[in-house]
Amino acid sequence: MKMNYIILHGSFGSKDGNWFPWLKEQLEGKDKKIDVPQMPIGVEKQNFESWSKVLDKLTINENTIIIAHSIAPIFVCKYLITNKIIVKKLIFVCGFNNYLGIDKDFDTVNKPMFIDNFENVKKYCNDIVCYYSDNDPYVKFDIEKSFADKIANRQYIIKNGGHINSETGYTKFEEILKEVYND
Repeated sequence: MKMNYIILHGSFGSKDGNWFPWLKEQLEGKDKKIDVPQMPIGVEKQNFESWSKVLDKLTINENTIIIAHSIAPIFVCKYLITNKIIVKKLIFVCGFNNYLGIDKDFDTVNKPMFIDNFENVKKYCNDIVCYYSDNDPYVKFDIEKSFADKIANRQYIIKNGGHINSETGYTKFEEILKEVYND
């Protein structure tokens, strides 16, 4: 059966930012479907419902690997739990839950994504990998570590990786490829 990859950006992000285009290019090949949707962004547009509508249009099943950055990991957890969808693998980068205080706009768009008992995502995926750094300027280390501790089978700390985005030089992310092909 055809492998299916979904790559999701975070709040106020772009499908064309960070390491997403590079990863899409690396994954492209025979018998693969790769979606890198542009999610609705902005204070009036980004929320759980608007992002869910985008995923509702994509194929998500037991052959799906979802790679998500920043707010997208907790959104994915909430989406899979809410819709009871089983996936093959989740690769989360700088994931967090119930964390406010970045700034007013980020707090406004991030808050609807949060879910209590996000650990229930383990009912829908038994291979969850988390990457985060020791010096993220947006989300405290302890918050990202706590998120990973609750759900990850494997977690990796990227030394001086910041928010693991283009701001800190991440236009490529080789470690994810190793994880994707680690099946």
